[in-house]
Amino acid sequence: MADVLHVSGLRAGYGPTVILEDIDLTLAPRRALAVLGRNGVGKTTLLATLMGHTTVHAGSIAMLGQRIETRPIYRRARTGIGYVPQGREIFPSLTVEENLLIAERGRGRWTIRAVYDLFPRLAERRNSFGNQLSGGEQQMLSIGRALMGNPTLLLLDEPLEGLAPVIVDGLLAAIRHLLGEGLTAILVEQSAKRALEMTHEAVVLNRGRIVWRGESAKLLANSDTLAALLTPERHASLAPS
Repeated sequence: MADVLHVSGLRAGYGPTVILEDIDLTLAPRRALAVLGRNGVGKTTLLATLMGHTTVHAGSIAMLGQRIETRPIYRRARTGIGYVPQGREIFPSLTVEENLLIAERGRGRWTIRAVYDLFPRLAERRNSFGNQLSGGEQQMLSIGRALMGNPTLLLLDEPLEGLAPVIVDGLLAAIRHLLGEGLTAILVEQSAKRALEMTHEAVVLNRGRIVWRGESAKLLANSDTLAALLTPERHASLAPS
């Protein structure tokens, strides 16, 4: 079976400004990848580039063997990429149900009933407008909307950011459920421990480059290496992988 995602020699950024350099990634079906690193190293830019929101200067992006780096955003979504952006970006003037139905694509595992089963709170709030929801409810809606496209690859950009601990626990359970079902995903998350516990593989970015890659469990078990990778003054002593 073809890899879900294959990225080679990717160089990208915003307009002429280059953020990412020499990015190589391969993600097999039913695998989850954690993208780690300090603030400002290019994690969000990487997901935005996969979705088509940035300028690609060099390299290639392939989904299931098809080159997509020149495709517009809507065609990448049709290829099978689901995107949960930082900041949620739901439609505030649409109801919960309208937000979900507008993203529905094809037949598959994810129907509106399945999303409501995953997030019962959304079923309770189905007739509420997006701007009437709490931050946690908006994040549930953002994830549910991405799932309604029945994605082959789900991109999650800091889905737990800024939420109360009780809401985080519920969202964590939902994300673990999705990954446990075998949904191929890339997770950007500030809590390295939390991300590593939920994923199979990990990469660490620094200044737009991958400086470490390997199994999540191995990095989780090596606290010294993890701390060095995420601490600027200690990171300088580590050779890139």
